[in-house]
Amino acid sequence: MTEIWFYHLLTRSLEQVLPGLLEKSRERGWSVVVQGRDAMRLDQLDQYLWTYEPASFLPHASASDSAKDGVNDAQEQPIWLTLDTDTPNGAKIRFMIDGADVVSFVSAGHADHYDRIVVIFNGNNEDELNLARQQWKDLRDKDLALSYFQQNEDGRWDKKA
Repeated sequence: MTEIWFYHLLTRSLEQVLPGLLEKSRERGWSVVVQGRDAMRLDQLDQYLWTYEPASFLPHASASDSAKDGVNDAQEQPIWLTLDTDTPNGAKIRFMIDGADVVSFVSAGHADHYDRIVVIFNGNNEDELNLARQQWKDLRDKDLALSYFQQNEDGRWDKKA
């Protein structure tokens, strides 16, 4: 059964947290998909992942990269950034960011081959917080394996549910 984890950001931003989570996923040998809702935001994240730390390298690509260079090598990418439900790289973990619709994704049966789906939301943004609460309720009603982690003052994750 796919585990669905909710990560409640309080003290650090998505940009401060996501690279470390992607690195840990890659250390496990997992290919990754990151799904967002806004093309401009995803492009910013794409650029950030290339430059966030000089000593680190997170190989990744997106559909917009394929459109630019005319090469479709999505299945070979360890990290795929997308606005859609696609999983061209056989990912075992999917990060849903910026309010991406995890409920529809799960309801459509797209989650079945994943080991884990992680919903990351900004607890300092009222809209994202309310959306995450609604997503949690909707998924809980489906009797899925849910966990909830809240960021503490040190930036670590405390399991709350």
